[in-house]
Amino acid sequence: MNFVKTPIEGVVIIEPKIWEDNRGQFFETYNEALFRENGIDEKFVQDNQSVSCKGALRGLHAQAGPHAQGKLVRVIKGSVIDVAVDIRKNSPTFGQTFHIELSEANAKMLWIPVGFLHGFVALEENTIFCYKVTGKYDKANEIGVRYNDPTFNIQWPLPQEELILSDKDLQLPLLADINNPF
Repeated sequence: MNFVKTPIEGVVIIEPKIWEDNRGQFFETYNEALFRENGIDEKFVQDNQSVSCKGALRGLHAQAGPHAQGKLVRVIKGSVIDVAVDIRKNSPTFGQTFHIELSEANAKMLWIPVGFLHGFVALEENTIFCYKVTGKYDKANEIGVRYNDPTFNIQWPLPQEELILSDKDLQLPLLADINNPF
C-alpha cells in the first residue's frame, strides 16, 4: 500500500497494491501493521455501507463526543467525489476542504480523522460506498453542516439541479451556527 499525505494534516490517501491476472484482481483494503507504520493507529469498531443513485449527495456529517468517528472510506462499485472538511478549531487548515475521486476503478481509499466533516456525491447509479469507522454510531453526538456552506466553497461536480439530498441534509445549519465540539 502507498500512503499519500494531503495538504490537510491527518487526511491520507491510501493506494492499495493491486494484483491482477486472468482470474481478476486482488488487493488488501486494510492491514493494521501497515496503517500503524503510516501514522494511522486506530481501532475500527464498525463497518457501514451505502448504495446511492447518481447525484445522491450525503453530507456534510461528523460525529463527536465519546464515540467520535475517524473514517476509512472507499468505493466498491461506481464512483464518488469524496470531501473532507477540517473543523478542528486549532488547526492551521481549519475550514479547508480536500476532495478526491474514489472509484471502483482506482481502488483508492481515504482516511479522514476525527474533527472533520465528511460528505460525498455519487457520480454513477448504484454506487456502493464503504465506511470503516473508529466510533459506534451515536445519534446524540451527530453533527452536520449544509453541503453548500459558503465558508467552504465546495465545487460539487454535478449541477445543483442534479443533486439529490435528504430532507435532513437540506436542513443542516451553516458552520457558523453549530456548536463546534472540535
